[in-house]
Amino acid sequence: MPLRFTTAGESHGPALVSVLEGMPAGVPLLANDVDTELARRQQGYGRGRRMQIETDRIEFLSGVRAGETLGSPVAMLVRNRDWKNWSEIMDPAPLAADADGLRKRHVTRVRPGHADLTGILKYDRSDARDILERASARETTSRMAAGAICKVMLRELGVHIGSHLVHLGGIDAARPETLPADLNAVSDRSPLRTLDAAAEARMIERIDLAKKEGNTLGGICEVVVTGLPVGLGSHVSWDTRLDGRLGQAMLSIPAVKGVEIGMGFETARRTGAEVHDEIAAAPGRTRTGHVQRVTNRAGGTEGGMTTGEALVVRVAMKPISTLMRPLGTVDVATGQSAQAVAERSDVTAVPAMGVIAEAMAAFVLASAMLEKFGGDSLRETQRNLDAYLARLDERVER
Repeated sequence: MPLRFTTAGESHGPALVSVLEGMPAGVPLLANDVDTELARRQQGYGRGRRMQIETDRIEFLSGVRAGETLGSPVAMLVRNRDWKNWSEIMDPAPLAADADGLRKRHVTRVRPGHADLTGILKYDRSDARDILERASARETTSRMAAGAICKVMLRELGVHIGSHLVHLGGIDAARPETLPADLNAVSDRSPLRTLDAAAEARMIERIDLAKKEGNTLGGICEVVVTGLPVGLGSHVSWDTRLDGRLGQAMLSIPAVKGVEIGMGFETARRTGAEVHDEIAAAPGRTRTGHVQRVTNRAGGTEGGMTTGEALVVRVAMKPISTLMRPLGTVDVATGQSAQAVAERSDVTAVPAMGVIAEAMAAFVLASAMLEKFGGDSLRETQRNLDAYLARLDERVER
């Protein structure tokens, strides 16, 4: 069956749920493999108080036994520690309402830039909390859980995924000509997950200023994937093109407004000679078909397929829509002008967004690997991949 995942849960509900279907049997998996990724999502300078309340841990409900996946759906539960403070507000059962007919902590002063207003109009609700609790980026915890398992599977097949922050609040971080072999081992040591210490210091000052101003900041992270074989994805149908699938996955992350692969938008400003990658023979590079792109301006895809070069995806996140000095809005309960509600929030969550982007990339790439190589067990998938790589070697030998 195709690889897929679903999530459930509200930001202040009792728990979050993640169900991953289609993962082959035999993938080595411990709860710590997932918990480590969840902890990475909670890091980053500029995060709010929620990160101090929650310590995310998963509970396997199904699909894993004796440290390995079984081939059946992997169901995971992440409990919200803050539920005890919200149980009356979020209780599924009918409860007594406030004098105006709404529950405590109801939201009618909708926030510009959030799902609040559009959601209550679409779903015919009177309280935007019915929308914002699910639209919250807290939902990405469930995605991280599914993506963590995909990362383990990819790692077993020789594929590695990392990320780093390249821009925040108007400040660019210098990208080293050669990235560290273990990108996350280096970027995770930074409170902003950047490789440029000088830029990091200026970014921290910018975050501190934005916090004093009651404002928020956006930025850009770069996801880098190595070890992919040539030929994942396809050129033959619009919905099988890998770059399109990656774009959809990244744009589904809350507050993400832009995605580019390789040079991205810059390619529109250059000539063809400045954009396209020359190809040279490279005996011994099996996963690229024994060739190499002299440059990697395309970012690892051509014609909707992987080239075997490093896949480079940049993801842009807008500033978070909850401001401590709120913008003007309309109170949907009265129709009068008002200041938007100020929910507990972050000044910036761009470093965490990079980690979430890794998880979404892992899901898309694991899906593409299983589509091409199949297998009900990891060993079968590995054999099929090995056979494909052996065929690439035979082409060169001939």
